[in-house]
Amino acid sequence: MKRTEFKSCSCAMQRSMAILGTRWKPVIIYTLRDRKARFGQLDALIENISRKVLTSSLKELEEDGVILREEYKELPPRVEYSLTEKGKALIPIMCQLAKWNEAYYEEPELPELIA
Repeated sequence: MKRTEFKSCSCAMQRSMAILGTRWKPVIIYTLRDRKARFGQLDALIENISRKVLTSSLKELEEDGVILREEYKELPPRVEYSLTEKGKALIPIMCQLAKWNEAYYEEPELPELIA
């Protein structure tokens, strides 16, 4: 099912997941929770995300009204990303997910190395 089809369905969870349902979008939102950031800063702050995925995720979040992309007419050009009011409303949910992870995360057991 395409993203646009999820966004127009009658189930609130499916519509929500159409916006948030990738590996990286919640991480981007959580990273922007208390700051504006430039693309390079987000790339540095979010481990293991490719620049291509970061670019497409930022575009989709902007299209969905979750983040704001501000362009500054400077040399060199500068672009900053921040959360909209819609995006800020997600922060308590993201913080609860982080707390849930802290409460239930178990360190994976590493196999013993035989010397």
